[in-house]
Amino acid sequence: YQRRVRGGIDSHIAAKFSPVERAIFASLGSDRSVQLFDTRTSSAVRKCVMPMRGNALAWNPMEAFNFCVANEDYNLYTFDMRKLSEASAVHKGHVQAVLALDYSPTGRELVTGGYDRTIRIFPSTGVRSRTVYHTSRMHRVFAVQFSGDAQYVLSGSDDSNVRIWKSEASAPLRVVTGREKRAIEYRKALRKRFSHMPEVAKIERAQRLPKLIFKVTKQRKIQNDAAKRKDANVAAHSRLETAEELKSKKTTVKKKAVISEFD
Repeated sequence: YQRRVRGGIDSHIAAKFSPVERAIFASLGSDRSVQLFDTRTSSAVRKCVMPMRGNALAWNPMEAFNFCVANEDYNLYTFDMRKLSEASAVHKGHVQAVLALDYSPTGRELVTGGYDRTIRIFPSTGVRSRTVYHTSRMHRVFAVQFSGDAQYVLSGSDDSNVRIWKSEASAPLRVVTGREKRAIEYRKALRKRFSHMPEVAKIERAQRLPKLIFKVTKQRKIQNDAAKRKDANVAAHSRLETAEELKSKKTTVKKKAVISEFD
């Protein structure tokens, strides 16, 4: 090796170079840390500690400063390397640990694979997944990747199989004529135009999920609602000073993603 960099005492789980900043790479440690290194120095440039361990990371190919971390707490966190004190975006949907992720060549979407045996495609700035893939025979997903043209997604799972999925479930595989292409674009424009309507939004959000995942998702929603209700009751029945302190201490999910940050 040409250079040795030091950062922490625990083992490193994953490391990837930035596709734009060639001298910068990020790594995940078994001590729940996310570290940024510069090959021109011998130690970590920046470091933050998360509540739970990260399993995989990927850099956005079109936005040089952004990278995403797949975490054990069922979520994915997008960070700006210039500000690791909080996540710039949180992606939710998995009901077990997220094990793999990859960005599309355009940087607008990312695909994830999890311990819950599902593959999800998220908008790079969105909270919820737009597509969920699963089969009754597919086991835990350990590897996912977009194709070079972003039309397909490859997945490797614990059942010794590699599967190929369409990134757009309704996209035709055959050659599309000009008339059909215009019709598809027109339907997409209609969905986007009327996406604010409750009936259209409900259809857009509708996803067929396995019974177990649906049940766990429902239980987690009940737990989150109970926690929010508890905080609201404590703030409503506390002294004014205490209520103001609680309001000041209230943190968002993006801020909870990081316990501490070190320069």
